Amino acid sequence: MRIFGTDGIRGKANTELTPELATSLGRAVVSALSTETDVPLIYIGRDTRVSGDMLALALAAGCMSAGANVVDLGVLPTPALAYLTKNGSATIGAMISASHNPAIDNGIKFFTHAGFKLPDAVEDTIEALVRSPAGAIRVTGDSVGTYSIDTGMQEQYFQYLKDTAAISLQGLKVVVDAANGASFNLAPRLLNALGAKVVAINAVPNGININVKSGSTHPQALAGRVIEAGADLGLAFDGDADRLIACDADGAIVDGDNMLHICAMYLKQTGDLNHKLVVGTVMSNLGLDAVLQREDISLIRASVGDRYVLQEMLACGAVLGGEQSGHCIFLNHSTTGDGMLTAVMLLKAMSQARASLKQLAAGLKRYPQVLINVPVRDKCQAMNNFDVKEAIEKAEIMVKSRGRILVRPSGTERIVRVMVEAETEDLAVESANVVVDALNKL
Repeated sequence: MRIFGTDGIRGKANTELTPELATSLGRAVVSALSTETDVPLIYIGRDTRVSGDMLALALAAGCMSAGANVVDLGVLPTPALAYLTKNGSATIGAMISASHNPAIDNGIKFFTHAGFKLPDAVEDTIEALVRSPAGAIRVTGDSVGTYSIDTGMQEQYFQYLKDTAAISLQGLKVVVDAANGASFNLAPRLLNALGAKVVAINAVPNGININVKSGSTHPQALAGRVIEAGADLGLAFDGDADRLIACDADGAIVDGDNMLHICAMYLKQTGDLNHKLVVGTVMSNLGLDAVLQREDISLIRASVGDRYVLQEMLACGAVLGGEQSGHCIFLNHSTTGDGMLTAVMLLKAMSQARASLKQLAAGLKRYPQVLINVPVRDKCQAMNNFDVKEAIEKAEIMVKSRGRILVRPSGTERIVRVMVEAETEDLAVESANVVVDALNKL
């Protein structure tokens, strides 16, 4: 079984993702990416999970045993680690996070000096070194690497976001849901610095409450607080703040499809929407195609996963891409999905249009969409099951030209996702249940 998934390495902390594995990964990644003449420098960051310190120190030990110097940046968002790796002197950046997953999970993802996630070929090399550690570097004596802590470097990222925003939010009231994750301090502080009145919720992490009924995966908490506080909008991040889900003053959810539409219009008006292209995914609602077409903007669909969105963006020259889950990439500004940057761009779009979030989001008319996650023992076996394939064909006949169906295994969990879009919600639900019933019988 491959160690790397669609977004780095993930697993249950201390059982699947162990300190021993983290140490092996540290040695392997330095061996795969370092040069013979330079002493590699590794930046390590983490989200607020209780297992973060354990894995960060284990990873650091592996890196140092291969001769690399390590700077521990502490708790900070994943995109902050990518930004600092690109704009600093690091050879490699390593983030300890399982993003939107529960606290019991954790993960490790790596960034090159250019700020991008590792290509598949490099991950394959690292994995081979983990499985056959004799080929990895192990140094002795004064060649062993050093370890230091610098939690102040995230201020560079904070200033970059503030400079990118370059707007005043005076008079705006914003609820921020930090999911008790990596943005718990930076996000409220950024919006305060821009002049907004901020109500922060789920911003007291204790190591085990990350993503618990909060953040971008549970935006209902945000919506309720926005209405209660009489706020103009709400912003919900996930555990490592690489994605954003918003809501308007009425508590209506504004997801990644909405944000791609709003930000595409903003970038088109400023002349920054290269080739009039937006990259979405196979999960993007059909309504997004329609609204962009009316504005002479093309939507290209990539496979689900920010790495695939990025690959397509680089291939076609697009500067804006993202997922329905709120994972948006602005290549003119960043090399990876960034929830706080997305919030900044959303607020800039509102400022330029002198419109509320509700007004801007109203332009996207959605096809009814049903998404059901079905737990399975074996994703590959489920996708190749004859009865499941037959159920998918039956569902496709049901929606015909009036919608579409997508069934795919999750890249990070043991579930199969069943998504149906159709002209009516009843048809979408009926079609989806045909496939769900087949999966549940496995």
